[in-house]
Amino acid sequence: MSRILEEIIKESEYKLTQFQNSAIDAIERNISKKNDKIYVKCLVRNKDVRLTPEEIVRQLYLYKLIHEYGYPVERMELERAITFGREKKRADIVIFHKDHPTSEEIIVELKKPKLKDGKEQLKSYCNATGAIIGVWTNGEQISYYHRKDPNFFEDIPDIPSENQKLKDILTERWTINDLVTKDKLVSEKKSLKGLIEEMEDEVLANAGVDVFEEVFKLIFTKLYDELESGRDKSRTLEFRNYGDTDEDLKTGIQELFNKAKMKWQGVFNDDEKIALTASHLAVCVASLQDVKLFNSNLDVVDDAFEYLMSKSQKGEKGQYFTPRYVIDMCVKMLNPKKDENMIDTAAGSCGFPVHTIFHVWKSILAEKNIPQSHLFTLEKKLPECEDYVQKHVFAIDFDMKAVRVGRTLNLIAGDGRTNVLHLNTLDYDRWDEFTKDEEWEDIYHDGWKGLRDMRKTKNQNRDFAFDILMANPPFAGDIKESRIISKYELGKNAKGKYQSKVGRDILFIERNLQFLKDGGRMAIVLPQGRFNNVSDKYIRDFIAERCRILAVVGLHGNVFKPHTGTKTSVLFVQKWDDKLCPKKQDYPIFFATMREPSKDNSGNKIYRTNDGGSYMLDEHDHLIVKHDLYNHDGLTADGIAEAFIEFAKKEHLSFF
Repeated sequence: MSRILEEIIKESEYKLTQFQNSAIDAIERNISKKNDKIYVKCLVRNKDVRLTPEEIVRQLYLYKLIHEYGYPVERMELERAITFGREKKRADIVIFHKDHPTSEEIIVELKKPKLKDGKEQLKSYCNATGAIIGVWTNGEQISYYHRKDPNFFEDIPDIPSENQKLKDILTERWTINDLVTKDKLVSEKKSLKGLIEEMEDEVLANAGVDVFEEVFKLIFTKLYDELESGRDKSRTLEFRNYGDTDEDLKTGIQELFNKAKMKWQGVFNDDEKIALTASHLAVCVASLQDVKLFNSNLDVVDDAFEYLMSKSQKGEKGQYFTPRYVIDMCVKMLNPKKDENMIDTAAGSCGFPVHTIFHVWKSILAEKNIPQSHLFTLEKKLPECEDYVQKHVFAIDFDMKAVRVGRTLNLIAGDGRTNVLHLNTLDYDRWDEFTKDEEWEDIYHDGWKGLRDMRKTKNQNRDFAFDILMANPPFAGDIKESRIISKYELGKNAKGKYQSKVGRDILFIERNLQFLKDGGRMAIVLPQGRFNNVSDKYIRDFIAERCRILAVVGLHGNVFKPHTGTKTSVLFVQKWDDKLCPKKQDYPIFFATMREPSKDNSGNKIYRTNDGGSYMLDEHDHLIVKHDLYNHDGLTADGIAEAFIEFAKKEHLSFF
């Protein structure tokens, strides 16, 4: 690729990643220099024009329209004047109707390199001219829209070529292989979170529905549709609008949702219906239908759920989603084994349990010399893999929405069985009120039976015998009920007096240690203050008395943004045990601090780039977050986790 195009575009918001080298080479050949200024011979106007970042993208997209879609130059006009009352604006590229040479059919917007602005501009052009198709691109991302009526712009997978009609694009039947090759997240460089935000702008904000509930139903239904097609590659995908009327589409999606509820029970009530109107649903289906949710990791689904949950006040309770790169570091450092039992006592959407499952599955597949494909996959799992999920992985959370998200992901991993339970971890004396409730028992029976089997003493819910616990407990708000505080040693202050209120995270430290067997190990995310406040010394003493402190990893202040800027660290401990972790007075502790922020100050992830400035992608074409916590699939440098593993081996820790 020419250094000229790269140089001109470098400092702008435009990119070249959307285009093939053959197109870039062709535009290059049309470049000339006059009076130290760079010009390009325009493919449509047939004259030299100044080469700006926007013009580069326009010429490249024109090349695509002419050579890939087959549109003749005669049907195009650039900078077409469009009238808005007294005002005139200019559309970047207009393609006229084949049979009505003065009617605009397709409009392409490039001037606004941010999607939100570009889409607004595009909508105004389409509405003013009656054009039924709009395209927006900045050379990296691209969006195609069908204007159904002035209020709704529906996503479409592509634009028709010169000899096709829009109907041909909409009625084409898709199988799972089509979805894999045309996945919008890869081809259009979109994120699922971004698509949901677009759906909100388009219809959801004014639809009078619970956005979390309705989008969750759609994702749940689409996951089921992908799973069914993944196991029968010839099956036609049903979560898709093949040119149906809005009413027929709604009937079909509701039937699909009913089948998904039958397969993965205990997430939705049997009589639950999709509440969106038929026309609103059609727009949402169009937005989601070209996205492949099943992927090599959970990032795709996670981002969407994190966004939805944060909208439904999750952050108010001090419960924040743990970024998956932090979870992966913890899992690598605690190294769970296939015969060990793991629990997360403040599970949220179950990041720790799911990534523990992935870690163990990798080792099971490696033992059998089976190449590991995607992990969050459509293929039927080995019996040992399903067995591990069904018998060894547990999760508890008190937030009902979080439990339902966590159950969905675990049901898929465990092929219909899961041990994700709706309980209040700290208030274990009142668990019986839940477990005796028939409705609760119907949903959580299997998981509750498994959890009971882990108790150290029959008929009491305080002490358990888990090998591993990982959790990011809520650290906002205090517990004020003396009934709960009085059950904990850490309910007392440094002088040994019970307090009227105690930080939730403090009680979680003690509660979590009750879940672990002797020799069991834990990773817990805590506010930085617990490690250095003088007034919290009694908490540190409490931990050191019961455990070997293995490691403390300081996380960057941006990790939990935009929800909170609280500085946090992860504490790793192993309970003293004569065999697995014999008691010592003096021993080394591993300390590390995260240097790469991983997110900017607004809480947006920062992604790794290659030397040329393009994004670094893993083998599944996913973006890689820029952090120094571990080596990402051999593509990045070793990080904190690898350094800890070295330390653990040198110290002869029992789990390495």
